[in-house]
Amino acid sequence: MSTATSGHYFQSCDGLNIFYRDFGGQNDGTPVICLPGLTRNSRDFDDLANYLSNRRRVITVDFRGRGYSDYDPNWQNYHPLTYVSDVWALLDLLNIRRVIIVGTSLGGLCAMVMAAQQGERISGVVMNDIGPEINPAGIARISEYTGRAAPVTTWAEAAQQTKDIYGEWLPGFSDDDFMRMARRAFREIENDSPRLDMDINIGRAVREVGPQKGDPWKLYSALIDTPVTLLWGVLSDILTADIIEEMKTVKPDLEVVPVADRGHVPLLDEPESLRAIDAFLESVA
Repeated sequence: MSTATSGHYFQSCDGLNIFYRDFGGQNDGTPVICLPGLTRNSRDFDDLANYLSNRRRVITVDFRGRGYSDYDPNWQNYHPLTYVSDVWALLDLLNIRRVIIVGTSLGGLCAMVMAAQQGERISGVVMNDIGPEINPAGIARISEYTGRAAPVTTWAEAAQQTKDIYGEWLPGFSDDDFMRMARRAFREIENDSPRLDMDINIGRAVREVGPQKGDPWKLYSALIDTPVTLLWGVLSDILTADIIEEMKTVKPDLEVVPVADRGHVPLLDEPESLRAIDAFLESVA
C-alpha cells in the first residue's frame, strides 16, 4: 500500500504556512485534492488517500487554522473565499492545472466556489454531505459547539468528547472507533495532553461573519457541466432529502449515493462511499 510522503508547507498569499501531504505522486491521470470539514483536518483523508494512491496522485491539505497549518491572526479570514485562495496557490505551486475535488462539508462548499471561479480547472467533484443550502437545524448545532468544546486532559476525555459530538450520527460506533476519530481531531501539544487541533476563533467566525455574500445556488450552478457525485449521510441534519431534490432539479445528472447509518458526515471508509468514489474516478479522466 502506498503511503504519503512527509508533509510539506507552502506560504499563502498573506504569509501563513499551510500544510499539505502528497500521496501517489508517481501516478498519471488527473490528481485528486481532498478538502476537509469545518473543524477537521487532512488526517481525515489518510485512509482514503492511501487507498487511492496506487492509482491517483492525492493531495490532502490542512486549511489555515487547522492541523499543522498556521492559525490566522485575523479570525475574520476564516471563510471559504480565503480557503479557496490558499488551495489555488497550492495547485499552482504544484503545477496542477486540472483537479478532481473530494470535499467534505466545508470542503464541498469550497469546491463550488472553485468551480465558479475557475471551472475549467475542475474535472469533477465528490461532495460529502453538503449542498448549496444547509438545513437550519444543522447550522444551529454546529454553531453551538464549534470553538466552544471544553478542554480535555486525557485521550479518554478526547474520545468521549468526540462521541458526545458525533455519536448520534454514527450509530454502532465502538469506543475504539471514537478514539480513532479523536486521534485525528486532537494532537498532543505539551505534557502529553491532547488539544483540539483547530483555532477556537473558527467558531467565532461561524457565529459572527455569517453567510458569505452571493447566492449559494448560483455557485452550485457552476457545476452544471461538471461530473458530481453527492455522498449523503441519510441521518444528516445538514443535507436533507428536500435539498437534494432541489439540487437534482438544477443538475439532473447529479449522482446521489445514500450512505446508511451515517449522519453528517460519512467518513469515506464505508463500502458505499468507496464504491462510489471508485466508480467516479473510473469515469473521470
